Parts: sequence; C-alpha cells; structure tokens
Amino acid sequence: MEAPPEAFYEALLAWYARNAPDLPWRRARDPYQVWLAEVMLQQTQVATVLPYYERFLSAFPTVQALAEAPLERVLKLWEGLGYYSRARNLHRAAQRLVAEHGGVLPQSAEALRKLAGVGRYTAGAIASIAFGQPAAAVDGNVMRVLARLYDYAVPVQSGEGRRALWQLAERMAQAAPRGAAAAYTQALMDLGREICTPRAPRCEACPVSAFCRARAAGTQAARPVKQPKPPTPHYAVAAALLRDDSGALLMARRPLEGLLGGLWEFPQGRAREDEPLEAALKRALREKLALEIGVGAQLLKVQHAFTHFKIALHVYACQLQGGEPRALGYADWAWIALEASDQLAISRADRRVIAFLKENSARLL
Repeated sequence: MEAPPEAFYEALLAWYARNAPDLPWRRARDPYQVWLAEVMLQQTQVATVLPYYERFLSAFPTVQALAEAPLERVLKLWEGLGYYSRARNLHRAAQRLVAEHGGVLPQSAEALRKLAGVGRYTAGAIASIAFGQPAAAVDGNVMRVLARLYDYAVPVQSGEGRRALWQLAERMAQAAPRGAAAAYTQALMDLGREICTPRAPRCEACPVSAFCRARAAGTQAARPVKQPKPPTPHYAVAAALLRDDSGALLMARRPLEGLLGGLWEFPQGRAREDEPLEAALKRALREKLALEIGVGAQLLKVQHAFTHFKIALHVYACQLQGGEPRALGYADWAWIALEASDQLAISRADRRVIAFLKENSARLL
C-alpha cells in the first residue's frame, strides 16, 4: 500500500482548516500540554477529558509542578477518569524529565518512547503535533480510516494487520506536505472521530471520499475487519465496612502497581470459583490486613464495568474480632471519617459506596 496522491492531503488539510475543533491543547501546541492531552485521551472521549484537562493543568501548569506534586494529589485530580496507570506514569515521567532533561520533553518519537507510559502512538502524536515531526500516530480512529481508505480486509488487531497499517501510516506521514505534520496528524484523528465513525460513517461529508476504496467497493460498513471478542468475565467482589469507636471507617490503599494502583478502597477481595462471598471477605481481610472479622448483613451491591471485565461489589457490615491492621496486601491503611473521604483518591465503585453511606448515615449508625 502506497501513500495517497498529493490531492488527498490537500483535501484533508483544507477540511481540517475549516472544521478543526477549538481544543485548549491545540492553541499553543505546548509540548507539555500536548503530552497531557494525548495521555488523557487514550480510550477516553474528548468531552470527558476537557474538564479533567483544565483542572489538571491549573493544578500542575508545568512539568516541574507535576514532578514536585505528591502522587496522592495527582491521583485525586485524576479520580473518575479511569486507567489510573496513566496518572502514575505521567507523574513518574515528569520526575524523570526534570531530573534528566531539565523539564523539557525530547522532540523525537524514539526518545519520547523512553518515558513511562509513552507508547508508539503517544510518542508519534507528541512528536508530530508538538514538534512538527513527520511521525505516524495510529490510534483506533486512524486505524479505522486507513482500513477503509485502502479497503483493508485483514483483521486490524492481528499482528499482520497492525504491522501493515503502521507501515502505511509511516509512509503517509512522510509524504505529507512539509510543515503540515501537526495539522495532518490531527486531521486524520478528527476525520475518524467525526466523519469516519465506527457505525454509519458519514461518507457524503468526507473530504477524501474520492480516494476511499471501501466506499467505492461498498464495503465501508465491513471495515475495519475485527476479530471476535471473547466473553466478558464477571467477578464477585466482597467489601468490608468496619468502624472504630469514633465511627471512622477502615480504608486501605492499593499497591501502586496494578489495577487502580494507589487508590483507596474499603478492604475487599475477589471470590474464588465456588467460594462464598463471606468466606472470600474473611480471607481477604486476613491475607491483606492481618484481621479477623465477623461478616454481618449485606448493605448494598454495586455493579461496575472495567475495560475487559465486570464486577459486582457486595458491601457488608462487619465487626472486628481480632488483630491489629497491618498492610500485608495493601500499601497503607487508615481509619477515615466519612466526611474526610472526599480528600482521598477513590475508585468510582467505592465512591458509590461512600455516597450510599452519606445518604443512609442516620439509619446505619
């Protein structure tokens, strides 16, 4: 697959010049702001990102400010945006940039990929948008555009499909008009997001429909070809509500690495196959906090979906029967007054538990 003709770039860039959305990180093309936006936009819609971006940038206006901030504050400002490893990697990368690069992002995609959390796509996006480098940036939107543009019939998530489309994207980036790398990269992204949508693509409004082989063949609805998804796993999780004499609740901080790393939660554990929830909860508190508990009534059940699995969080009123809390499977623990929980970085599922407790505090006390 060869790069398209010059007329393709002319049509695409002219459309972008007329229709580019006014996004804050595109106004100044500041490398730090582009980096922050591209990380936040990973698997997250623009409308969701905008308020988080504004708050985050207000709190940490520079790489230096982000590097010097406590991780707890970074995670708190990220709360609700999901994929918390992105926040931890941003913080880690900012500290490295300050220590090794004077707080300045490197300009090449190769050098950018050495930063924590910066993969092939993000490196290409920063290099092209912030520094005008002819680097490819293939996210899901761009992959869909390319698959339709070339009527590509190989599953795009397969090894062969990924290699072919990345190679094509690199040839196309190199062939883009000199000095137009930033506009070209963003135009492709916007085209996939606004016009070449997953369902019912707006082919009649597409500025490059004349070059689209899938439209010519009538196969645009069948492109890109995707591999079948496996069934979504569902897990049962049990959480304990334990109070001390003052009424404060026992909460624990997850290890920094892994799912929801660094966030606070009510002590909890996932049930093994055929394991009763009460038994799973007792085991989790024993293994993670060295506590023996009695499990009382179930107070609520929270359904929550992650990217690749779903959980049902069953919350129980519990009583402490023995032991003193020790962080065996957690990074930390603390007795937290209900009103003070607003200051912690907490997952969405546990935040719903807190909302329930606030609404029903009089009945539960």
